[in-house]
Amino acid sequence: MMLTGKTALVTGGRGGIGRAICDRFKREGARVFAADLTPAGSLNTDQSPDDFIRLDVTSEDSVRAAFDYVAGSAPDGKLDILVNAAGIEIEKTIEETSLEEWNRIFAVNVTGTFLVSKFALPLLRKSKASGGASVINFGSYDGFLADPGLAAYCATKGAVHALTRAMACDHGPEGIRVNAICPGYVDTPMLQSFFEGDGSGGDGGTIDSLQQAVRDVHPMRTFGRPEDMANLVNWLASDEARYAAGQLWVLDGGLSAQVQQMKL
Repeated sequence: MMLTGKTALVTGGRGGIGRAICDRFKREGARVFAADLTPAGSLNTDQSPDDFIRLDVTSEDSVRAAFDYVAGSAPDGKLDILVNAAGIEIEKTIEETSLEEWNRIFAVNVTGTFLVSKFALPLLRKSKASGGASVINFGSYDGFLADPGLAAYCATKGAVHALTRAMACDHGPEGIRVNAICPGYVDTPMLQSFFEGDGSGGDGGTIDSLQQAVRDVHPMRTFGRPEDMANLVNWLASDEARYAAGQLWVLDGGLSAQVQQMKL
């Protein structure tokens, strides 16, 4: 097991990708704090996991309280792994986006990553003597390229990418590695919402036809699963990735490797 003896906290830990990460970490021997707004999360299941922490990543008081709890519960008050997986999406152009919506998505996707990382740092520093800590943020391939109708979302992910590099530079000397995973299309409640919304560009297509169209545009003819993200997160969290820092790891089935305009 790759994470035996390590302690991890995952924001968005009851969502699609976050839950897969928590499950993988547990199988690898880690103690995992699943932090989210509710135990049901975006998957709407009632079962509450062990070590669930109710967390609003936009609230400084909520974040501070969460890490006070971890400090009092984890061995030696130490945190080895932090995953910033909490995030939301808005399917609008900037003209359609209200200031309230703009501020909300930045509060969750960017300020949330900032606040959680800020208050985790004292606990992460304690891992230096045992090999160091790992922080994994969640960016997106939309931080490099842009899907139509996702302007604010794209902006937040570009910000997370820049923040990730800055954190890696600032805290690498303290034994804290910082990386970001940049998913493409992943089968989660957020993706299903995208298929159902105006941002999909479906023009009246059925959900099934939209899903197939998305699969077909990928070189691998499929979109990802939460477990695919969890596999890479698990490696970045482990000691095998001891030299990996400050990088944006794109995991998108080859989508961003091709010229999208050329549909033969």
